[in-house]
Amino acid sequence: MKKFFDPQRQEWEAILERPTKTVEDIEQVVEQIFREVKAGGDAAVKNYSRIFDGFNSDNFEVASEEIANASAGLSEELKTAIGLAKENIRKFHAAQKTGRVTVETVSGVECWQEKRSIQKVGLYIPGGSAPLFSTILMLAVPAQIAGCKEVILCTPPAKDGSVNPAILYAAQVCGIQKIYKVGGIQAIAAMTFGTESIEKVYKIFGPGNQYVTVAKQLATKYNVAIDMPAGPSELLVVADDTADAAFVASDLLSQAEHGADSQVVLVSLSKELLEQVASEIEKQLEELPRKEIARAAIAHSRFIYMSSSEKALELIDKYAPEHFIICTSNPDFFVDGINNAGSVFIGNYTPESAGDYASGTNHTLPTNGYARQYSGVNLDSFTKAITFQKISSEGIQTIGPAIELMAEAEGLQAHKNAVALRLKKLKTLNNE
Repeated sequence: MKKFFDPQRQEWEAILERPTKTVEDIEQVVEQIFREVKAGGDAAVKNYSRIFDGFNSDNFEVASEEIANASAGLSEELKTAIGLAKENIRKFHAAQKTGRVTVETVSGVECWQEKRSIQKVGLYIPGGSAPLFSTILMLAVPAQIAGCKEVILCTPPAKDGSVNPAILYAAQVCGIQKIYKVGGIQAIAAMTFGTESIEKVYKIFGPGNQYVTVAKQLATKYNVAIDMPAGPSELLVVADDTADAAFVASDLLSQAEHGADSQVVLVSLSKELLEQVASEIEKQLEELPRKEIARAAIAHSRFIYMSSSEKALELIDKYAPEHFIICTSNPDFFVDGINNAGSVFIGNYTPESAGDYASGTNHTLPTNGYARQYSGVNLDSFTKAITFQKISSEGIQTIGPAIELMAEAEGLQAHKNAVALRLKKLKTLNNE
């Protein structure tokens, strides 16, 4: 870890730099795979599944028997935990529903907005050593509430073609029928273009490594929307002497174990706490099964002492963390002041893990500074707003002259005529 003590503002950008590759470093690989999948369909997906995942099969879809058998491979305790998490996620996202918004802007001009679901969505679920079955709950539950008609799921298989039973079970309890054993860039490309086996979707959701993130960004060039650029996970904790050093260390390590390219940052208002957390990390690190991964992430972590809450908040807002934990005596200062963060966790007893699994908030969040302009996944992510308007004869007579003047000023005569003809007709009718 690297430690900094009251760094000057001109140093902040360098200190807060993410340990990620630039898009240019990997976009050539992504573009090549996209071209091949677009042209070759299933054959290209099969080829890259063999190269990247060691999986060689002509059939990508998970069989119904595999889904049915997944339940038997899980403990009742885990299934109960998944059920609890699903219900809390459902409650929180169902509360985000909004009805029709209607306004009569002037007499006779009624405008309203309604939400409609995105009909076809694709979910990408990372697999490998950390199969993120919790992400299925985070994406499939709001998709269900929104009313998405088609939901497909892609996840990388093991070399023997198996998929983690927790992934299959979570998909089953969320009502997902179509699950494909495809990972990485080729999965995003398949959902972008469609293949003989895998449907083309309108929007792609889900986190992934840097290659998946770039693939999702490339998908937007082909008329497919994405949730956000969600890459390697990151966490920033702000803490003072009221924080529990062991808790803070455990939170930092919980993100560090995601991957070597994850980033964790401690902004401390106490030099003593900073050293206590550093010591706790070394102690707890040795007990982790994924300690080598966590150690690699901790190597490029940042421990920053700031002499005032004001400067700390300014630095945090500049960083725009995916996850932001507040463990200070004045949490409201940071809660009220933060503008750029994916999700905020307040107090010593609010670990980031709660949001990852079971509190009810969504854990698919903007990383790499994108919290400055992106929200995390929520119910609205699975809908789009359509506006409607209905204008009576009274209404068009009220706003018509303004429309005519504005259209003429822009040199758009046909726009003006569309109103003028109606006003002329009404004038004739009124004179009869």
